[in-house]
Amino acid sequence: MTAAFLPTTREEMLERGWDHVDFAYVSGDAYVDHPSFGAAIITRLLEAKGFKVGFIAQPDWRDDASIAVFGRPRLGFLVSAGNMDSMVNHYTVAKKRRRSDAYSPGGSTGLRPDHAAVVYANLIRRTFKDAAIVLGGIEASLRRLAHYDYWSDKMKRSILLDSGADLVSYGMGERSIVAIAEALDAGLSIKDVTFVDGTVYRASSLEHVYDAVELPGWDQVRQGGAAYAESFRTQYDNADPFLGRRLVERYSDHEFVVQNPPAEPLSREELDAVYALPYACAWHPSYDARSGVPALAEVKYSITSSRGCFGECAFCALAFHQGKIVQSRSHESVLAEAERMAADADFKGYIHDVGGPTANFLQPACKKQARKGACPRKRCLSPRKCSQLEADHSDYIELLRRLRAVPGVKKVFVRSGVRFDYVLADRAHGDAFVEELAAHHVSGQLRLAPEHVSKRVLDVMGKPPIESYERFAAKFDAATKRAGLKQYVLPYLMSSHPGCTLADAVELAEWCRDLGYNPEQVQDFYPTPSTLATVMYCTGLDPRTMKPVYVAKSPHEKAMQRALIQYRNPKNRELVREALEKAGRTDLVGHGPECLVWPRKRGRR
Repeated sequence: MTAAFLPTTREEMLERGWDHVDFAYVSGDAYVDHPSFGAAIITRLLEAKGFKVGFIAQPDWRDDASIAVFGRPRLGFLVSAGNMDSMVNHYTVAKKRRRSDAYSPGGSTGLRPDHAAVVYANLIRRTFKDAAIVLGGIEASLRRLAHYDYWSDKMKRSILLDSGADLVSYGMGERSIVAIAEALDAGLSIKDVTFVDGTVYRASSLEHVYDAVELPGWDQVRQGGAAYAESFRTQYDNADPFLGRRLVERYSDHEFVVQNPPAEPLSREELDAVYALPYACAWHPSYDARSGVPALAEVKYSITSSRGCFGECAFCALAFHQGKIVQSRSHESVLAEAERMAADADFKGYIHDVGGPTANFLQPACKKQARKGACPRKRCLSPRKCSQLEADHSDYIELLRRLRAVPGVKKVFVRSGVRFDYVLADRAHGDAFVEELAAHHVSGQLRLAPEHVSKRVLDVMGKPPIESYERFAAKFDAATKRAGLKQYVLPYLMSSHPGCTLADAVELAEWCRDLGYNPEQVQDFYPTPSTLATVMYCTGLDPRTMKPVYVAKSPHEKAMQRALIQYRNPKNRELVREALEKAGRTDLVGHGPECLVWPRKRGRR
């Protein structure tokens, strides 16, 4: 039975017979009670543990009263910028303001501030000076220690210091938030809650901090460079719940930020219990008049079957946030969610997605990883697969088949990323998975992410050689023909990633030419907080090796790299000619079949 929405006003709180809330959850997103939204999981979990939780969605940060909806909560405030980093939500990679916000009512913009977690926490601290404040969500998690901020092109301190909050709950927060709540409920001061795994806290000395690794201090990392690359390498090496150690970042002799080891992953039973909580799977009714919240449309009839990712793409923060150890739900849990969907009056028979960060990762990379953690400084898949890797799609195949058999379900799509080199590594069931995928789970186009073709760039990215993509695409095309369907593989491509020179961009353009592919969209590399690639962008060093890596930073060079991939667009001709000249590839300027662009007309530039 679906429970009512949490109270969002004082009147709703009083209607429940409450004279206070234990926690006020403050979110930069509109209130959507669906398990694809982290706020919904945390608040429903606390509710299930017996805590009274009120929800403050998108408060007006210019008005102190907006944060005092429920008065002072008994135990504290929980603050999240939302499902996305607020700066990524607001700005394109070119630092231009976006025209819509999918996580706001009607897609409206301007309903949350830049650096929302910091602004909300400052607002709370002004209004309720001594209230406990815990930050969580992706924005706080990836800014938990000193980090590079692309939008200001500067290093920033731990978000804990700029926000004035007491704790950061980083990563997947179910374990840590329950431990924090129970500690506060038992009467502990928030200043004494320094023992919870998966949290970051402030300390005035290291007298009671034990078994810790001290990172380069703020005075060293604030300039970026090798000290920051070294610090991030240590952070990355200690992002495993079994092997990770406590980390300390010094800001002065009397100010330290301490990161406790990551929280352990949830067991299958615990993960099932999280997704069995009584979500409304809808936006709050107060948004009906504004056409609801657009972000819900894609996920309302999607199912999260797993979390965690051992793919370790350099431009992605998932391994640093969710962790490398894959956790998955039981078939019964997933099927129960599908049956609830099928009973929804608005359900049309289509499950839009079944997956996670990587759809076909449903188990840890190996048995050792599940028991002892991920190997430090070793990758499971790239540049070559580990000899201990256990690639097995049999469980995912069975799950998809059972979902297709649920009454009322017409089609089950797989739209989360498919790691094609993992499919190729599965000699027992890989081909069967491709057959199932082509015959039942794609609608016209299968989007995959080779990202690039240059081996040098792919090695930096942590992606497999382009030959892996080509082998998978050939298998998919053959399976599609056997199924009597017309379907295509479309590649996602990225320009200007660290390591990519103009020569590499030319190589990618030639690959597009030979494939006959004319990409309408190309993703420029976006330096978001706490990814390996962002550290490369900031420092010019690969933190895994501490070796120099080429970085395209000027907007003009980025434009040339993007134009090369889209060389067929007439608007790009001049940029393509310039790029080919600078790369020493004028052999590709001409009228022949191999050429990318015609020569300039005489007397015209």
